[in-house]
Amino acid sequence: MQKAELNKGDPALGVVSELKAELAGMARQLADLTGTMHTIIDLLGSIRADGWQVRAVAESMQISAALAADGRYADPKSLARFNRRMYSQQGEDGVIAEIFSRIGVRDRTFLEFGIGDGRENTTRFLLERGWRGFWLEGSPGHVDHARDFFRPYIESGQLSILQAFITAENINDLLDEVGVPQELDYMSIDIDYNTSHVWKAVNRTSRVACVEYNCTLPPNEPVCVPYNPEAIWDGTAWYGASLKVFEQIGAAKGMALVGCDLVGVNAYFVKHDEAFGKFREPFTAETHYEPPRFYSFGAQHGAPTTPKHWVSE
Repeated sequence: MQKAELNKGDPALGVVSELKAELAGMARQLADLTGTMHTIIDLLGSIRADGWQVRAVAESMQISAALAADGRYADPKSLARFNRRMYSQQGEDGVIAEIFSRIGVRDRTFLEFGIGDGRENTTRFLLERGWRGFWLEGSPGHVDHARDFFRPYIESGQLSILQAFITAENINDLLDEVGVPQELDYMSIDIDYNTSHVWKAVNRTSRVACVEYNCTLPPNEPVCVPYNPEAIWDGTAWYGASLKVFEQIGAAKGMALVGCDLVGVNAYFVKHDEAFGKFREPFTAETHYEPPRFYSFGAQHGAPTTPKHWVSE
């Protein structure tokens, strides 16, 4: 089929040009509209997230008011009032200092799992005050930064750092490898997903322990994620264990649950024979549970994105 050709003077040529111009204009308008739609969608998502956070903060305040009714925050034996932050994420520095002010310091040794690059954790302040200890961290990059930043402490023999991905099966071999003594003054475990399983497996003892619990779980329910040696935290509430699980693990290790930080992240334990009369009793999850207040300071842990099965302990 032959195609018709338009001469320069043909009126149809002007019509075609006008149509092209109109189509180009419509395409630009459509692009602008698409951009505006994406902006609106992002704004709606932000509004939804902000609304979730406001609701979470309101719920946390209601829970806090209910908990305060039992006098926990006025009790001089409570630890909740001592959150102070030097290098720690959630004010652990102040709580640790208060605990040792009550029970005393002995050999000034510590062990911490999951230290990041070392600049923000629960034992840096102890290290800089003359304590001696051991750090274990799974990230090679974080360990390289820590070894460089804390080189003087490593060279003096005050600090040892081991890079390894920690599991319940390898933890005690790793501790043997780096020369961790059987008894320590302080131990901290924050490896997100498998914290409860690893603490249960550890064969070292400490006078004081700080472990991360899952505050989104009811404190009276002994539930945890199923053990998976390869699992890492996915950023949701699918991690760790309830405070009741840690209460039980601590009891099996001869330790009493003596408090939690105000943010609802860490639980603190002290050897039973050193805890009585010095901390708020009874030493139960119901007594010391603190709700998730980290919503007040940043993004929340969302619900798991796929169906999960919690394990009863």
